[in-house]
Amino acid sequence: MKTRYAIIGAGMMGREHISNIALLDDAVLVALSDPDSGSLRDSREHAQKCGADPVCYANAQEMLAHEAIDAVIIAAPNHRHFQIMQEVMKHPVAILLEKPMCTTVDDARALHHAAQDHPHLLWVGLEYRYMPPVTRFIEQVHSGMTGPVKMLSIREHRFPFLHKVGDWNRFSENTGGTLVEKCCHFFDLMRHILQDEPVRIFASGGQDVNHLDESYDGRTPDILDNAYVILEFSRGTRAVLDLCMFAEGSEEQEQIYALGDKGKLEVGIPSANVTWSPRHGSAPVIEAVATPKQALEAGDHHGATYFQLLKFHKALSSGAAPEISTHDGLRSVEIGAAAHESIETGLPVQLSSDLASKG
Repeated sequence: MKTRYAIIGAGMMGREHISNIALLDDAVLVALSDPDSGSLRDSREHAQKCGADPVCYANAQEMLAHEAIDAVIIAAPNHRHFQIMQEVMKHPVAILLEKPMCTTVDDARALHHAAQDHPHLLWVGLEYRYMPPVTRFIEQVHSGMTGPVKMLSIREHRFPFLHKVGDWNRFSENTGGTLVEKCCHFFDLMRHILQDEPVRIFASGGQDVNHLDESYDGRTPDILDNAYVILEFSRGTRAVLDLCMFAEGSEEQEQIYALGDKGKLEVGIPSANVTWSPRHGSAPVIEAVATPKQALEAGDHHGATYFQLLKFHKALSSGAAPEISTHDGLRSVEIGAAAHESIETGLPVQLSSDLASKG
């Protein structure tokens, strides 16, 4: 019997999940939910092109009450995650919750604690770990290729935020702020690469180019479009995030560098090259890491959505624990919120030991 999936949130990311569910031989999309009729119509048409014919609902509660579902993917706007999760966790279903887990630290913390009583698979969609070139980069760091990492840098130079239904992503109250909404991926990557927790954060950023001439009900968007974030980790490694969202002409959208006493390892997206530069005696070695065409064509995240879904699906089938837990989701929100606090105050922010614990 095929695993029965439902999606809450029929916008851009919901359609990406529809494309990727279609790549799984033993899965079927049975239902969609979204209060926006246009999004629901477009996503159902997309699902039909992918070989599915889901039942559509304007109300997620009604969908959950009427459909036989094994797993729910939540791809609704950020500010709806906390409320939706309160309803979904009442049901005996596995959950893949898109990032960010919540828009505030308080909600993320409350959801993390509530999740301990959910007896089914619950996975937070911090999928950048699963881009094949990034996965290869992480494997090589963890193998000790660089030696202990002393410096870690993640650079994202990309296009501005896209338009969403109702333009909800133009305001920090709905997104959690750029460093939560967008950059939770990168803070999760830092923790995952270093296998360590940050203890102090300093950030500088602003809204200097994007959306300044836009107005929504008399309000100008307030989302940052560039920032530097420096993180100090408990074992002494320093990491930096370099974000620019008015750099759509960049050849590489994401670049990650790890440096240790043996040399430098780097990876670029979309080039998909992993480059090893030893400190002494040898020329750099470049490895091109291929991503299957079907995974690239099924979304805008260099195959990450497919490979994360594949891991989620296997965990659901086997009863395994999630690779990305609500603890990881909580940590990524805490770090992003601390970076925003540092920008607002101009001061470093300490992350106390209770935040770094798994309790």
